[in-house]
Amino acid sequence: MTAAFSPTCQHLLTGRLKPQLQFLPPRAPASMRRLTFALASATTRGVEADAKDDGVVLKKGIAEFYDESSGVWEDIWGDHMHHGFYDPGSTVSVSDHRAAQIRMIEEALRFSGISEDPKKRPKSVVDVGCGIGGSSRYLARKFGAKCQGITLSPVQAQRANSLAAAQGLADKQVSFQVADALDQPFPDGQFDLVWSMESGEHMPDKTKFVNELARVAAPGGTIIIVTWCHRDLAPSEESLQPWEKELLNKICNSYYLPAWCSTADYVKLLQSLSLQDIKAADWSQNVAPFWPAVIRSALTWKGLTSMLRSGLKTIKGALAMPLMIEGYKKDLIKFAIITCRKPE
Repeated sequence: MTAAFSPTCQHLLTGRLKPQLQFLPPRAPASMRRLTFALASATTRGVEADAKDDGVVLKKGIAEFYDESSGVWEDIWGDHMHHGFYDPGSTVSVSDHRAAQIRMIEEALRFSGISEDPKKRPKSVVDVGCGIGGSSRYLARKFGAKCQGITLSPVQAQRANSLAAAQGLADKQVSFQVADALDQPFPDGQFDLVWSMESGEHMPDKTKFVNELARVAAPGGTIIIVTWCHRDLAPSEESLQPWEKELLNKICNSYYLPAWCSTADYVKLLQSLSLQDIKAADWSQNVAPFWPAVIRSALTWKGLTSMLRSGLKTIKGALAMPLMIEGYKKDLIKFAIITCRKPE
C-alpha cells in the first residue's frame, strides 16, 4: 500500500526533502517519489520519539545506528564504510566509487609513510571503529599482518567475522569484537599500526580517545586518524559561529555524534603526548564527489526500499546527508587526516 498525503503535508515534506529530491533521476517514477515522502514522514515520527528518550546513552545510539544501517550500506556500497578518495576536478564514474574507497586506504598509508618493505611493514594492526572489517581485511592481505578490529555494533562484529572466515582470513590473522574505543581490551604497546578510519567523530572524549590510540601503539608504531572535523578557528575566534553550531548539531542528531573538534585540536592532543612526526592535511576536496554519490544511490528504488526495511535511524541518517554536503561547501566541515609515530 502506498502512503497518501494531504496537499498541505505534501508541501511541508517537499520543503524538507528538497535537497534529497534534486538527486532523484529526472524521470523517476511516481512510486519512487511517494516512497521518498513516506520515508520522510516516518523519520519525522521517529525524531519525535527519540527526543522523548533522553536516557539513551551515546554508545547505545551508535551501536543501534550501525546495527540497523550496516546491511544497507554493504548491499549498495560494499564492505568499506568510509569516504572515497578522488582527484579534485576529475570526472567520476559510478563504477569508480568503490575503487575510490580503496584509494582512500592507500593514500592514508602513503601520507603516513608506512613502508611496504617486508622487514619494516606493520605486522600487527588494530582497526578502531572497524565497521564490517573492510580495512582490516585489506590491510591483512596487503601486509600479511594480524589485524584486530573493534566496534560498538554486535551486528558489525558478527558480519566482519563472517566475511573474514569466508575470505580465509579468520582465526589467527583477522578477528573482530565488540569493544569501546575509549577503553580498548588490549595491553599497552601491542600494535605496529593503529588505524582509525572515520570513527573519531563518534568519540565523546577526544582526549581519552587519543590517549588510548597512543597507549596500544607499539614503540615506533604509527597512528593514523582519518576523521570529520570542523574548520580550525581563527586566532581572533573563541568558538564557531551560531549558524555553524546549528548545522553541526543537526548532523550530530542524525548520526549519533558528540561535539566536533578541529584538526588543530587533534594536533595539540598528539603534541601533548610527545608523539613524533605529527602531520595533518585537509582532504575535503578529495572526498567532494562522495556524498552526492551516496545520496544518488540511496534514492534508487533499491536504496529506498532497503532503508524502509532497515529502520528509522537509518532513514534519519539518510535524510541528513545533504547537510554534510552543505557543511563541506561552506568550508565548515573538514575531512582530515592526522598521523604520527610513537617514540621508540
